[in-house]
Amino acid sequence: MRVLFLLAGSVLLAACQSPPKPEVVLEQEQAIPAYSAEAFFDNETVTGNDISFDDSAVLVTSDKTGVFNVYRYPIDGSEPLQLTFSETDAYRGISWFPADDRFLFAADEGGNELTHIYVQTPEGKVTDLTPGEKVKAMFVGWQRDNRHFFIATNERDPKAFDLYRYQADDYTRTRIFENSEALSLMEVSPDGRYLTLIKSLSNTDDDLYLLALNDQDAKPVLLTDGPEKASHTVYTFTPDSSALIYGTNAGTEFVEAWEYDIEDNSKTLVYSDKWDVTFYKYSDNGRYLVTGLNADARTEIAVVDIQQQSPVVVPNLPSGDIYGVTFTSDENTMVFYLESDTAPANLYSYQFGGELKRLTDTLNPAIDPENLVASEVVRFSSFDDVTIPGLLYKPHQANRVNPVPAVILIHGGPGGQSRAGYSALIQHLVNHGYAVFAVNNRGSSGYGKTFFHLDDQRHGEDDLQDIVYAKRHLTTLPWVNASEIGVMGGSYGGYLTMAAMAFTQEFEVGINIFGVTNWVRTLKSIPPWWESFREYLYAEMGDPATDEARLYRISPLFHADKITQPVLVVQGANDPRVLQVESDEMVAAMRENGVPVEYVLFDDEGHGFRKKSNRIVAQNAYLDFLNTYLKTTP
Repeated sequence: MRVLFLLAGSVLLAACQSPPKPEVVLEQEQAIPAYSAEAFFDNETVTGNDISFDDSAVLVTSDKTGVFNVYRYPIDGSEPLQLTFSETDAYRGISWFPADDRFLFAADEGGNELTHIYVQTPEGKVTDLTPGEKVKAMFVGWQRDNRHFFIATNERDPKAFDLYRYQADDYTRTRIFENSEALSLMEVSPDGRYLTLIKSLSNTDDDLYLLALNDQDAKPVLLTDGPEKASHTVYTFTPDSSALIYGTNAGTEFVEAWEYDIEDNSKTLVYSDKWDVTFYKYSDNGRYLVTGLNADARTEIAVVDIQQQSPVVVPNLPSGDIYGVTFTSDENTMVFYLESDTAPANLYSYQFGGELKRLTDTLNPAIDPENLVASEVVRFSSFDDVTIPGLLYKPHQANRVNPVPAVILIHGGPGGQSRAGYSALIQHLVNHGYAVFAVNNRGSSGYGKTFFHLDDQRHGEDDLQDIVYAKRHLTTLPWVNASEIGVMGGSYGGYLTMAAMAFTQEFEVGINIFGVTNWVRTLKSIPPWWESFREYLYAEMGDPATDEARLYRISPLFHADKITQPVLVVQGANDPRVLQVESDEMVAAMRENGVPVEYVLFDDEGHGFRKKSNRIVAQNAYLDFLNTYLKTTP
């Protein structure tokens, strides 16, 4: 248990959010500047942490131009360099090449999720490594020899991803695994000898396999053959490829990290806690170990210097959660992101024993962080006394004398989680005087497997009651206007929003952002590349071949006549998950019944927003709709 010993003495790098300030009862509202949606979205969203071969720069994806493109951010803090120049589709950086300045990036067309993998040279020449009209591709990783990398594509069978090994010099490739059973491909070992795969049996049970890639006759070997149902994930291999580190909730509520020794087939528990272990990774040379926990919707991270058997402590860190930790090849410098409710993610570099540098400045300088709001973790009891957590955002101008309207925000999924961190959507609404309660209803991840499965095939019923009881909790708060409470959400949250409007009379308004309204059609039309998750999804929601009656009963489209309050619907025309017809029919049915409905359709978006301009249009629509139909006082 050497790793457990090290972690027990480590210092968490994630700084806690500032505690909520005591309520001060005022005779009038505090004067808070009202920022526009344009101001809130004039931040820079940055992702990506791969470090170049010469340890000089980080490959970063940024939307500073309004569309995601790839940039080179020097570790010394000097000016970044834009590397791609898309004006339409989002380009997302994946990895530098390990011996030169070429890099890999991914892009789809119009949000259709048919992602291709591209390589770009320092001269700007771009090559599509995965051509094909209906092809979807995923980058799997580099081999430690720096001469090969791995990509999975579904070109042979739209339902299954085969694994290919590419040559780094000329991009020629060899198929090294034909995925005839449509398993989920996970990690390839650093030496390129082993592949991990997961076979989904249900949403409570799956099997983890290990395949020897160098043996053409080898079959995947089952690693998890215990008698009880359990879910698994893959974190990493050890740097020498001798062992696999994987996660499992077998025999426990929360996911633990285990080590599987490939040579002797032994298994050892290496890390567990009272929360899910979300990641566990080594630096390339194995000196540092990075672990993370999903601790009450926030990330707690620890970095341990294994060589010195001591925790890494970074001085002078601002408040927030750390993620995306990576190291230079000489392991003298660490790069990471830090984010909080009141500050978008910023990229930092830290030279051990030396200077901490912030490489980005993502918050719009026109916004004073003091005018933003940090969330508070709040819990309430639902209809059956199950405790439901959520993140509550209280506007600065809210008090007993001036109670404010409120919106319950429902995350996507099913199985997602509302987490702490900067959200322009939330901060814009809160800034304009709306309380936001981001509820983690039953079925949300992060609170143990029992809680996660409480909504299985009870969607639109028990989880909907959690939303109703969230409203009831809000009505007990003296600074919330109990007669002005709405509901909104995206994807699965959009479904629960429409369910709330159709199956309850609790909410004054609803905002449905690309949400499912007809489960029968949605489950029959899932994208082919979701084949490996089909059984998982059916176990969660129901099989349309056998559960059609129940799916019909919980689908808002077939109960539109029960909706009486105003609804805003937002949809992407290219959405492969929630087809446009879902929203078209829902809007038509409500309008036929005389319900006030607003419909915003984006011709150039899929399941979500790639373009900053579209996010702004949608955000203005949210606020205008709420101001018109929810807020009764100016």
